[in-house]
Amino acid sequence: MSKEKILTVWNTDGINEGEILILRKPCADIVAPFDEARKKDIKKLIDAFLALDQAAGLAAPQIGISKRIIIFRNKGFKEEDWSKSESDYDVLVNPRITQTRGELVTMAEGCLSCPEIQVEVSRFPEIKIRAYDQSGRKISKRYTDYLARVVQHEVDHLEGKLIIDYDGAVYIPKQRQDFFARIFKQKEPVIDDAVAGKL
Repeated sequence: MSKEKILTVWNTDGINEGEILILRKPCADIVAPFDEARKKDIKKLIDAFLALDQAAGLAAPQIGISKRIIIFRNKGFKEEDWSKSESDYDVLVNPRITQTRGELVTMAEGCLSCPEIQVEVSRFPEIKIRAYDQSGRKISKRYTDYLARVVQHEVDHLEGKLIIDYDGAVYIPKQRQDFFARIFKQKEPVIDDAVAGKL
């Protein structure tokens, strides 16, 4: 399995301007039926995701592919060593949220592209999605609760939106307080050494 570089907004040295440009770019749809180049993009995203042990999901732009592809666990969120079998994850190509239901639920989210922090984000507890699966078949799926949150988070990436764009509280590690205070000038970060979750 390949170990792809995950693009980030910052690293220990500072802001990653070049990577931000890719992460902020809205992604293009993939034309069906998928050609060989797009099949390779899908496989590359799957392999990159499966190489990560604790990620709940991954979007193509996070590994430098500006196409509308996401992958995420559909079970086993609390298991460190989940099975990684094909039945344990979903791949959605050109996903579109067609319906939302319920009152917004606020929860702290982490992100591989915004390392070391969590941000409180409000999301719908139920969504319906239209997309293609990894084979190019049209599908319609309903996701609820935490899974709905993961899907909405990954779809945000396809629009160039990150958790730091939300207005919720930002939780930062105490040892990096000065660094993040410079990044989040407009927000008042909450210092929290327990920041650990990632989507």
